[in-house]
Amino acid sequence: MFLDLFYALRARGVPVTPTEWLTLMQALAQGLAFSDMVRLYHLARAICVKSEHQYDAYDQAWLEVFRGIEAPAQVRDDVLEWLKNPVLPMELSERELAMLEAMDLDTLREELEKRLAEQAERHDGGNRWIGTGGTSPFGHGGLRPGGVRIGGPGGGGMAAQIAAKRRFEAYRTDRVLDTRQIGVALRKLRRFAREGARLEVDIEGTIHATARNAGEITVVERPERKSHLQVLLLMDSGGSMTPYSHLVSRLFSAASRASHFERLVACYFHNCVYEHVYRDLSRWEAWPVEDLVNTLDRGVKLILVGDACMAPSELTARWGAIDWGHQNDMAGIDWLRRLAEHFERAVWLNPMRLPLWSHPTVQRISDIYPMFELTIDGIEQAMKHLSGRRVEPPEPPQGPVRGGGLRHPSAW
Repeated sequence: MFLDLFYALRARGVPVTPTEWLTLMQALAQGLAFSDMVRLYHLARAICVKSEHQYDAYDQAWLEVFRGIEAPAQVRDDVLEWLKNPVLPMELSERELAMLEAMDLDTLREELEKRLAEQAERHDGGNRWIGTGGTSPFGHGGLRPGGVRIGGPGGGGMAAQIAAKRRFEAYRTDRVLDTRQIGVALRKLRRFAREGARLEVDIEGTIHATARNAGEITVVERPERKSHLQVLLLMDSGGSMTPYSHLVSRLFSAASRASHFERLVACYFHNCVYEHVYRDLSRWEAWPVEDLVNTLDRGVKLILVGDACMAPSELTARWGAIDWGHQNDMAGIDWLRRLAEHFERAVWLNPMRLPLWSHPTVQRISDIYPMFELTIDGIEQAMKHLSGRRVEPPEPPQGPVRGGGLRHPSAW
C-alpha cells in the first residue's frame, strides 16, 4: 500500500527504512489515519521523517504521489474554469480596505465548503462568491485580506492559505535559518572527559545497584563528566561582510549559548588577520596574535568566519594592507599560516555561496584552511572536521565569477 510514496521519499534523500514503512502500514491497519488525507499526511511524516531538515523533501514526494487525489475542499472543475480570465480588481481606498473583515482559518474552511455547495455560476468583482477581481475571501485577483487563493497567480500578498503550498521549504539544510538550528549543528563538536576529583551520581548505575540489592537504595557515584572543549572564534567584520552580519550574529549567538564549550574566545578582524585581532570593536581592544598563540593551547579549535574576499595586496603585502598609514611587518597570509600551524584543528566558514568562491584570495585562503559554507550543512561538516573525522571540504570553482555581484548575498 502506498509503495510509490516509499520510493518517492527515498528518491529525494529521505532515509525511510523498511522498518519505518512497516510501522506506517501497522498504523494504517489500526485506522490511525481515519481515512483522512490530512491525517495520513501527518501520520506518515511523523513515522518516516527523522528531521525537520527533510520536511521539504517529504512535501515534494507527497505532492508527486497524491497530487489531485483530494483537492482542498473538493474544488470542482467548473469552479476552476470560472476562475480563468480574471477581471481587473476593483480600486478601494485604504479606509474601505481596512473595513474588510479577515476571517480565521477555521471560519474560512467552513465558509468555503458552504459556498462550493451553493455556487452555480461564475462571479467576478463581488464580495461573497468564489470569483476574481472582487473582495470575496475566495478566488484570486481580488483585494480581500486573509483569504484563500484558489487557482490563478498571486500578487496581492494577502492570502492566508494557498492550496498545495510547500510550507517547509525553509527547512532545507543548505540554508541558514535560526540560532537554534545553528546550535544543533554546533553540537556536532562535542567532547567530554572524566577528570578531576569531583563526583556525580550515576543515575543508571544507582538504579541497577538498587535493583540488585532487592530495592535497598545503593548510590553509585562516578567522576564528573566535564567538557574540555575550547574554541577560538575569529570573525571578519565590516566592509564586504556587512551584508552577512545577521548570519554571523546568529552563529555567534548560538556559539555563546552552547553549553558544551568549556571556553569560547571570540575576536574580530577586518578582511584578514594581521598582527592584532580585537576583542571589543567598540573600544578597539586589541589582542596581539603572537600573544594569542602563546596563550591558547594547540588543542583549541579554531573557527574563522569571513568571505575571504579582498584585494590581493591586503592578503600578501607587508605595507599598507589595512590602511595607507599602517605597516604590518608580516603579510596577512603569513599570519593565517601561523595560526594554522599552531592549532591542530581549524576551519573557515564562508557566508558566500560556493559558486562565488572563484575570487583569487578565497582560493588562496582555502588552500590553508578547509573552507565550508556558512549553512547548516556546512557548519555540520566543519564540526565533523574539527572533531577529527575525515571530511572533504567543497572545492572552490575555478575562473572568474559569472554575472557579477561577487559579495552580494542575494542568493540567501
